[in-house]
Amino acid sequence: MIGAKEALARLREGNRRFVSGVRSVEAMVAHMRREQLVAEQRPFAIVLGCSDSRAPAEIVFDQGLGDLFVIRVAGNIVAPSQVGSVEFAAARFGTRLVIVLGHSRCGAVTAALDDVRSRGMHPAGVRAIVDRIRPIAQTVLSVGLTDEEQILRHAVRANVRASVDHLRHGSALLEGMIAKEGLVVVGAEYSLESGEVDFFEGDI
Repeated sequence: MIGAKEALARLREGNRRFVSGVRSVEAMVAHMRREQLVAEQRPFAIVLGCSDSRAPAEIVFDQGLGDLFVIRVAGNIVAPSQVGSVEFAAARFGTRLVIVLGHSRCGAVTAALDDVRSRGMHPAGVRAIVDRIRPIAQTVLSVGLTDEEQILRHAVRANVRASVDHLRHGSALLEGMIAKEGLVVVGAEYSLESGEVDFFEGDI
């Protein structure tokens, strides 16, 4: 079992490779491990990230087949199914690091901000996502910031923090694993502009 600290170091190093445009040999030949992974998997990190096509965790962290257990949903929100997915991977595979990965210019966060300003019309499924981010958007807008980019930047990070907090305290199983088994939940933001991942919430 890989501990959270080592797992985070691997992700940091992988992101450095991604930013510099140099892929690791292991990641490039990971497809050759496909047959080895048929019987079991041992992902060293769980990533709850946004569904945005520009922010795929395996590429951003330069990892290969079987390395990451990735859960993707618009706005990297935490609903029961996401909690259950994290619980499943942490308990079944012994994975000890969970990353909540938001990203700059997140469309779901933008939709929630717009919704607060004048409630928009959304299909029921989209409304379920927007409504989870809406309280965070309301809080950020209440601060009185005027620069739109700054508002969105603050809202993206606040949304990541909220998801981190939900995972840490919204599941008795995960809470117990954090207290007794070395599970760590960390929040991060991926920059679409630079390619860098900033681990800003709960770093080890």
